[in-house]
Amino acid sequence: MNADRLPAVAPEVTATLVENLSPRLRKRLDAAVTKLGARTTRRDGDTVTIEVDDETELRLHAPGGVVATTDAITCGCLLAPACVHRAAAACAAPAADLAPELVDQPTTGVPDPDSVTDLASASAPASASATAPASVPDQTPVPDRTPVLDRTSVPDDRTSVSDRTSETDPASATDRALVTGPAPTPDLDSASSPEVASPDQRAAADALWSAGAAVLEAGVDGAGAVTQSALLRAAHTARLRQLPRAAGAALSVVTLLRAARAGDPSYRTADLVTALAELLGTAHRVGTSSGAELAAVRGRARRPYSPDGSLRLYGLFTEPVVTDSGHGGVRTWVAGSDGRLFTVGDVAPGGVGRALGVADRAVRLGDSALTHRELGRAGLAVAGATVSPDGRLGAGKGVKAVTARGAAWTEPPLAALWETPPSEQAARALRSTSRYADPDGGGSDLLFLDVELLGAVRESGGSCLLARCAGGVPVRLTVADDDPALAHRDNVALLAAAPGTRLRVIGRLVPAPHPRLTLLACSHPTGEGTIDLGFDRLRRADLPDPTAPVHPAPSRPGETGAHSPLYLLERRVEQTVPAGRAALGMLGDVTAETRRIRRAGLPTAAGLLTALCASAARRDRDLLGRLLPADTDGFATYWLAAARYTAAVAESLCSAAWEPTQEDVRQAL
Repeated sequence: MNADRLPAVAPEVTATLVENLSPRLRKRLDAAVTKLGARTTRRDGDTVTIEVDDETELRLHAPGGVVATTDAITCGCLLAPACVHRAAAACAAPAADLAPELVDQPTTGVPDPDSVTDLASASAPASASATAPASVPDQTPVPDRTPVLDRTSVPDDRTSVSDRTSETDPASATDRALVTGPAPTPDLDSASSPEVASPDQRAAADALWSAGAAVLEAGVDGAGAVTQSALLRAAHTARLRQLPRAAGAALSVVTLLRAARAGDPSYRTADLVTALAELLGTAHRVGTSSGAELAAVRGRARRPYSPDGSLRLYGLFTEPVVTDSGHGGVRTWVAGSDGRLFTVGDVAPGGVGRALGVADRAVRLGDSALTHRELGRAGLAVAGATVSPDGRLGAGKGVKAVTARGAAWTEPPLAALWETPPSEQAARALRSTSRYADPDGGGSDLLFLDVELLGAVRESGGSCLLARCAGGVPVRLTVADDDPALAHRDNVALLAAAPGTRLRVIGRLVPAPHPRLTLLACSHPTGEGTIDLGFDRLRRADLPDPTAPVHPAPSRPGETGAHSPLYLLERRVEQTVPAGRAALGMLGDVTAETRRIRRAGLPTAAGLLTALCASAARRDRDLLGRLLPADTDGFATYWLAAARYTAAVAESLCSAAWEPTQEDVRQAL
């Protein structure tokens, strides 16, 4: 039985069914979920039936596609309704989504491409995409329930261990910010004090923290149905207490835990690390933030489209959208006369086949008859436009749109997109792609570059296309989607065989210690028109040079991020998630690792690694020598600090990599 064939179950339903089980049945729940997964299912309207055995059937009634009450799950066995089968079915089914809804969403029932993953399975962290880690001290929480990390274990000895100054080393600057903390905030009069969280919200946040800490304690292997039900209960309570962002983060953790335990090939440990850190960080900040920061931490249950009057739009390109959840479609990017970026999407279940078909369908926007691919090169005049915080154009009944003349990439207003220096574009994109960004922060992760192709280069994972952009900065251009039905891979391979070609390109930033993009669109090598690299196919006749050698990947002077020992801390953070706290505590002495990290000028990272491993191994005993319960809150605090710190430093190194060096400028000349 595939979990996708079962209807979604509301989190509170799963939590209630598990809580009502006896202790004996709770021990059998994980085995029952696995056993139930091997049974056949059949659907009849809104009801899905599972054959428990030859004589017993289990039914899930899901009007509207969601099981909303415990009575909607019935079992025909003798122990029902107190049997384990009902709870097992709820745990095997996907959790009903708590993701924000869009008020002005088209009434066609087609999910939006930017939120389709959440709509399908809530597998993406709730905070996917906004603020850069400039305020890292505020985002590295140390709850009051645990002792603060002793600064004596994190000496401020940057100048003695590295010849880089804090002004030139982004990692050291972030390091120092995390040690010193944020600037003091002036006292406010009681009459003008900003809003703070209510006691109920603080209690809900505490429950989320405890549930998240329990997942870290147990690891993926130990976080079975009972642990997941505690997270679902906390998510439901958080939603009732108007904390949709934290509730969505908890649901993301549950979805990823289930994917990990089921051996889903699309599961990545890094995704669960991000989701857990988002959950714990958001839960902590509920109790420490106020005013506008509290509003961002709470999130919004509905993300409304806001009126934007009349817009004159110019098409940029169209990209295919294919998700791991089986959805497919397109997203067309357009720019306003003021340079703002907007998207028009059409995504629904169907995979890559649907993506190829939808590209030639008319866009759902006003009275326009343009297809998505035509809109990518034409223009629109829109009246009564509505826009979401992340730039999606609404298709409500009041929106009017007619076809208008487009603009070439070399003509205003589109040409201005390529005039911003690459380093500034990368900094903006990082604010959008930050792992722990504000969901309503907006922004785009696209970069607009003028490049000279240098040819293919070998990497550890294969090869990519190397190019040189403004300032002489070498940038690696990679394939956006490996699916052979799409044109990405073939087009990039052809471009790699034409060194010396100058192109205007659009790509999506890939956070890495070196400049890196996934290539989405480019100007035609002949200078006539543009190429949507996912749909249009280049020919060898379009290229000036049919062959070019493959070179090893070059290294830039000062490219410290590629060899940074920060991975030593990142590895321990990731190892905790699958194996749990106890496994990390058995690693033993980490003195050699911390010494290497300190030599690289990252004493805060060394201190965090020492504290994390010490907290994992610490088990106190009572007067009779019996082991006391582990300090799960304290361990979760150190783990969260390490996770957020490594993300902040990695993003800082990525931003610094886009700054041209003297050697880059010399080679460009």
